[in-house]
Parts: sequence; structure tokens; C-alpha cells
Amino acid sequence: MRFRTRLMIASTTIVILPLVLVIAAFFMIQRSVGDSPSRLISYTVLAFGLILVSTSLVLTTWLRKSFFEPVYELNIAMKHIKDGNFEYMLPTDINEKGEIGELFRNYEDMRLRLKESADEKVIREGQNKELISNISHDLKTPITAIKGYSQGLLEGVADTPERQMKYIRTIYNKANDMNNLINELTLYSSIDNNRIPYNFTKINVGDYFGDCIEEIGMELDSKDIKLNYANLTTPDTQIVADPEQLKRVVNNIVSNSVKYLGRDDGTGCIDIRILDEVDSVRVEIEDNGKGIGAQEIPNIFDRFYRTDASRNSKQGGSGIGLSIVKKIIEDHGGYIWATSHEGEGTCMHFVLRKFQDHHEKPETDAVVEHDVFEDI
Repeated sequence: MRFRTRLMIASTTIVILPLVLVIAAFFMIQRSVGDSPSRLISYTVLAFGLILVSTSLVLTTWLRKSFFEPVYELNIAMKHIKDGNFEYMLPTDINEKGEIGELFRNYEDMRLRLKESADEKVIREGQNKELISNISHDLKTPITAIKGYSQGLLEGVADTPERQMKYIRTIYNKANDMNNLINELTLYSSIDNNRIPYNFTKINVGDYFGDCIEEIGMELDSKDIKLNYANLTTPDTQIVADPEQLKRVVNNIVSNSVKYLGRDDGTGCIDIRILDEVDSVRVEIEDNGKGIGAQEIPNIFDRFYRTDASRNSKQGGSGIGLSIVKKIIEDHGGYIWATSHEGEGTCMHFVLRKFQDHHEKPETDAVVEHDVFEDI
């Protein structure tokens, strides 16, 4: 019941109810006492006083129950909010109609949002701590290797051209690892700030992925990992994409495969296939590593999620690589998924739409900024 209605009822009750009761009491007393004026007046005054007291008690009780108690309960609830306790719920039924009911429902909505925000803050702080720990591990490993191999070169340990080249190649690879990590963190910062800059342009699928494979092949060759590449699209197949960000997708997936390949006997292998699917292009990146459990596959694209935490603590990894991959592919209008069999390997699939000549040509080299994580 709204306050205006309650005030109208209270005002009407204060004025009309005592008057009606007094008139009724007067006639009843007159019948009882007969023609004695003094007794009639005395009884009328007494009845009038009792009626006023009764009416006052009824109205006071009603107002206390309908107004003062809810406000008191709301005041207690707000004190809990002030103290950071978002678990406290109003004991009064919030299905009540009127301003009080709306007030209680608004409080409950506010409490739930504040609780969700506080929970997200706790989760984010934990994730940031984990990220800092992972970064420290990831940076320490290549830095230690670079220092060790550089010292070996300075002290003349690498006394043959072949050995020197091996040391230099190792230093180069470790520096690349550090550079990739820094780039990954830079992009993560952009994602966390809800904006990623893209530079979309029309690219030829065969030429673009051919260049990517050539660069990836050199790195994998230094790690004794075999690379197989097959492009089954036509020579004129094109897509609209950001070349730099799409390259990041391929590199992140390949790096993830290499990290958990788990083979030191020279039998590690990565297959990259470009498939034609009429209106789209599908890219498959498959390895022959240890694979991922079926229960873990739905979570691998979540930020900070890492399979087999005990093994990953040794391998390192920030836990954000595949989440970045998913976001980039989705911002390109595509989608990505994974299939895996434990003990056999994992295959990452992502699909991008083809560029069609009958479509309106996009503005090339235009910087486009996408809002990211809009549902968070």
C-alpha cells in the first residue's frame, strides 16, 4: 500500500471514526441513563475518551507495523552494507506492494550487485596475483638462459662456430619468448580495459599463411619439432582480418602446443591445415602431444585457466593465451573450438568468413576499436 493511501486512511480514521463512535455511544448512553443530563454528559465524555485512546492505539500500531518497522529493518541492512557485509538479507517480505516494497526490492538488487562486484574483485585480485607469479616464472626462465649462454660466449666455452651458432640461436629464441610474453601482456591490458585496436585489411589466405608457416617452421626446426602444412583453398581465396592479430592467434596456439607437446625424442609434430568451407575458411592446428581431458576442454579458453596445474607450474604460462585467441577470433566474426584425445594430441579449429567480391568493399587499413567483455 502506498504512503498517500495510508495517510488518507489515517486522516479519515482520525476524523470520522471517533465522531461516528461518539455519536453511536451518545445515543446508547441516552437510552441507558434516561433523562439525567449529568450522567449523560459524564458517560459521553468517558466514552469519547476511551474511543480516542483506542483509535490512537490502533493507528499507532498500524503505522509502526507498516512504516517504522520496515524503515528500522532497512536501516540495519544499510549498516551491514556500510560494513561490507553483502550477505545480510532483509527479513521482511519484499513482495509487499507500494513504496516500502519497491524500497526493499531496490535494496536487494543493490545488495546483489554489490556482492557480485565484491566477488569479482576478489577473483580478479587472485587472478592478478597468479598472473604476476606466472610472469615472474616465465621471465626468469629465458633471462637465466640468456645470461648463461651469453656468459658461455664471453668466456669462450663455445669454442667452435657450430657451438657458437647454437648458443646464439638459443639466446635469440629465449629473447623471442620474452618478446611474445610482453606482447601478450600488452594485449591483455587492452582486453582488461575493454578495448582492442584492430587494423582490418583484405589479405590473401595462401600468401599470408605461407609466410606465417615459414616463420613458425624456423622456430620449430630449432626445437626439433616437425611441421606439416597443407593449404586446400584456391589461390584467390581472401579474408578480411588484422594481419598482426591473426598472426598472434596462430603463434599463441602453436606456442601452446609446443609447450605441452611432452616429447623429447624428436617425434614431436604439428600439422597446420587450411580448409575451404564454401563461404568460410577453417584453420586446423593439430599436435601429437599429451592431449586434454574431455572435462577440461570447455574451460581452456577461460582466462587464467590451465590444465594440469602441477605440470603447468613447471612449464610456466600466464594462462591468458587461449582467452586472447578466442577474443581475437570472435572480434573477427569467427569462432573457435578444440578437440582432443588424451595420449594422442589436440586440434584447435577456428573459422573465418571469406571475402566475397559482391559485398561492399571495406575501408582497408582503417583502425577499428572493439569493446570487449561487454557482459562482464
